[in-house]
Amino acid sequence: QVQVVESGGGQVQPGGSLRLSCAASGSIFSMFSMGWYRQAPGKQRELVGSITSGGRTNYADSVKGRFTISRDNAKNTAYLQMTSLKPDDTAVYYCCLGTPAHQYWGQGTQVTVSS
Repeated sequence: QVQVVESGGGQVQPGGSLRLSCAASGSIFSMFSMGWYRQAPGKQRELVGSITSGGRTNYADSVKGRFTISRDNAKNTAYLQMTSLKPDDTAVYYCCLGTPAHQYWGQGTQVTVSS
């Protein structure tokens, strides 16, 4: 059974930075893409960006140039580096390991951008 755990959330002032981590158990991490999602209160969950097993990334327009996704396959961990944070970035952030058979979701980590 694969488990995915996010960490690194917290409260930060507008313009600040945070780095989220997503650690996955098991031996399949390096084989599949990882996605970062977020869900703000009263809104649907949305894709923030993703990274393929080979390291190719794509991002939502709302975070391009501010957020960077990376992964360390040796550590079974993916990262979401967030800079120039805005109040609109406030949400619960989730990571997802996507395989053809199943999507493994973490429990989420809260990010609050507020002065």
